[in-house]
Amino acid sequence: QVQLVESGGGLAQAGGSLRLSCAASGSSFSITAMGWYRQVPGKSRERVARIISGGNTNYADSVKGRFTISMDNAKNTVYLQMNSLKPEDTGVYYCSIDANISNVGRRYWGQGTQVTVSS
Repeated sequence: QVQLVESGGGLAQAGGSLRLSCAASGSSFSITAMGWYRQVPGKSRERVARIISGGNTNYADSVKGRFTISMDNAKNTVYLQMNSLKPEDTGVYYCSIDANISNVGRRYWGQGTQVTVSS
């Protein structure tokens, strides 16, 4: 089993920055990809950014050039640096980790952290 703990959400003004962190812990797992998703009331969860273990990244069009996802393999931690924040970035952010345990892969989710951007 893999446990994820998120931190770093909060309130920011438009144009400001926030950094989210998500640390994975457990035993005998290998990470293949990590990502960040965003959900607002009444809408489905959307992927914001993803990074695979080789380092390749991809982003939602709405955050390209403003958000940066990175991964610290030694710490099993994924980060999301959010710059030039906009009110429409408001939502609950969830980290996800695709991990293999005994050759069985599955996705794990963090508990979610609220990000609120005021205009």
